[in-house]
Amino acid sequence: MPPVVIDQAQLALFGETWTSRGGRLSRTPPQSSAQLGGLFEQAVGKSLAFMLGNIPVVLQRGNDLIPPSADCVEIGDVRIIGGVRPQNFDVVYRPDGVRFAFDAKTLNDRESIRKNWQNMINDLATEATTVHSRFPYAVVAFLVVLPEPGVPAPQRIAMIETLERLSRRVEVNDPIYRAEAISLVLWEPNNGGIISNIPEPDSPLRIEKLSEQVAAVYVSRYKGLPPHTA
Repeated sequence: MPPVVIDQAQLALFGETWTSRGGRLSRTPPQSSAQLGGLFEQAVGKSLAFMLGNIPVVLQRGNDLIPPSADCVEIGDVRIIGGVRPQNFDVVYRPDGVRFAFDAKTLNDRESIRKNWQNMINDLATEATTVHSRFPYAVVAFLVVLPEPGVPAPQRIAMIETLERLSRRVEVNDPIYRAEAISLVLWEPNNGGIISNIPEPDSPLRIEKLSEQVAAVYVSRYKGLPPHTA
């Protein structure tokens, strides 16, 4: 699976809006918080589709419980009926049931991060559980995307420690509340760059490790099985 690459110029546009609005994004376009998540969603969908044989990427905006074609990556609002609750995911691959489910999580200002990051952690564990309880072989991945100036150092440290505990579900008998891969992305509003030294180089939360972790687990569970038998 190719690395997930984010266009810095596009991310810089969100940074301009973030700065002009006093350190926050709007819920409405242009450069809304939902559109920021969509930027990462599209990058993950593109990388996943390439790994799976350069299959089509299709936009899903509804409650359809099956994909629109037999072998495609769906992005948008993709409905999964899990063991806990119905849940929409940003990127899904489900040729015979859910094999991959991904969500991008964004918090976009200091006050929101302070008040809501623990709720976000609860959402990650619940979403992983709702998928794995019904589809134990599914690969679940998350990206947590935050503006670096909005994350105080003590909170950042606590967040990294917690996210590392929730990641790296390698075996199907590992706890179902953990995700196969989680990455933490801190971005710089001034130039749209991704902070390169946070998390630490050996952390599993590095964005360049997301593709590696997804590919390794996916291959170990589905290599040689349809539609990958050719």
